[in-house]
Amino acid sequence: MSDIIFGTDGWRARMAEDYTFDNVRRCAQGFAAYLKSAGGNELGRGVVIGGDRRFQTEHFAAAAAEVMAANGIFVHFCGSGVPTPVISFGVTERNALGAINITASHNPPEDNGFKVRDSNGGAIDPAGLKAIEALIPPSMSGVRRMNFDTATRAGLIAPYDPAIAYESRIRSLVDVAAIKEAGFTILVDNMWGNGAGYLSRFIAGGKTRVVEYHAERNPIFPDMQRPEPIPPNVDAGLAKAREIGADVVCILDGDADRCGFGDENAAFVDQLRVYGLLAMYLLEVRGERGTIVKTISTTSMLNKLGQRYGVPVVSTGVGFKYVAPAMLEHAGLIGGEESGGYAFRGHVPERDGILANLYLLDLMHRTGKKPTELLKMLFGLVGGPHYYDRIDTRVKDNAVKQAARVRLDAALPATVADLQVTEKVTVDGYKFVMEDGGWLLIRFSGTEPLIRVYCETMHEEKVSAILQDGLQLAGIA
Repeated sequence: MSDIIFGTDGWRARMAEDYTFDNVRRCAQGFAAYLKSAGGNELGRGVVIGGDRRFQTEHFAAAAAEVMAANGIFVHFCGSGVPTPVISFGVTERNALGAINITASHNPPEDNGFKVRDSNGGAIDPAGLKAIEALIPPSMSGVRRMNFDTATRAGLIAPYDPAIAYESRIRSLVDVAAIKEAGFTILVDNMWGNGAGYLSRFIAGGKTRVVEYHAERNPIFPDMQRPEPIPPNVDAGLAKAREIGADVVCILDGDADRCGFGDENAAFVDQLRVYGLLAMYLLEVRGERGTIVKTISTTSMLNKLGQRYGVPVVSTGVGFKYVAPAMLEHAGLIGGEESGGYAFRGHVPERDGILANLYLLDLMHRTGKKPTELLKMLFGLVGGPHYYDRIDTRVKDNAVKQAARVRLDAALPATVADLQVTEKVTVDGYKFVMEDGGWLLIRFSGTEPLIRVYCETMHEEKVSAILQDGLQLAGIA
């Protein structure tokens, strides 16, 4: 049996190597024990179980359901092809104890994953994840299991489709009818994932034309390295947008919890700028107020918007296991991270790429501006353009990673790319803040064997130099 470690967002592993049916059952047994220890007299509320469109996901989900049923925990069973935000919303709609989501999100096609959610539909905090890990039995001898059909006949598993209730919630948050009649031509790149058809059900059928792309189930994810909504994975979708003359490109990752965006020229708009646009939309266009929650790896434009509109900005570690609890604690208006995941007040404390894209379309409709014009509007509020980039380096050798940690622990550079370093922050990584307010961040991924080097600066010409200095600081140049 493999050791199972929950990272930034649950457990992910290579299928058939570590990600096996028995290891999924072990995870489910650990989660069942966690729920029983936390509230054994409420097990009838049950858990929601669903997953993405990856290979065998529906069968992995059924395996998890069998374990929950054997532990006396009722299962609201969604099967596969259900977006992560829809599963999370289903938790609140059913007043369930939590959820199991079989998904590897944006990972390569060879991977799958096991995510858990709490009774708010949000990510479980780090202490809770550690508690679940500790309860995972070391072998199958500690796993309870009841045949799926037997459990269904016994009333412990029942089919559940949360999509109708989810649709009602989304319609209460954004005027989709107005977008439907706005006359946009929209290319939706679903990246072969769970979000296929969801934007169309809200905004197709009127004057707006919606073209769905990569909408079928294809677990090998052709045209991309992985269903992560960043270049080069989005390049085929952007090319299709140019072909049809789209006014905007809406992109969803493999499980539809992340948002990607392309402008009227089919040029990619990076995730930090998208977060700035979403915050501007809520604060300036909708006139709302509330705390902004951001991870350390996302844009400093949010701090500038916070100062301008008089709202607090709370910074957390990377991952929604930090963002979701902070949103609940601070009644957050918006929460998000560098990877393109954004959550919103009035919904669930979970990333929702479907709602994020609808909010961006509503921003275009309300202002009458194209995406490039909206970026100019944002830059006018934050003092000018901000430039971002990231380099991921795959490092499976633990000795190399440990050497990098030792180097970074000791690193105190006076400058990065000839910009003076004013502060070193060691919350979930190594962040070097520079004199212009820009930053360099080096951190170890919690979901894959990667060292990530990120930067944001107002000096476009220095982006490459900042990243190269980061690679050298980590010893992986």
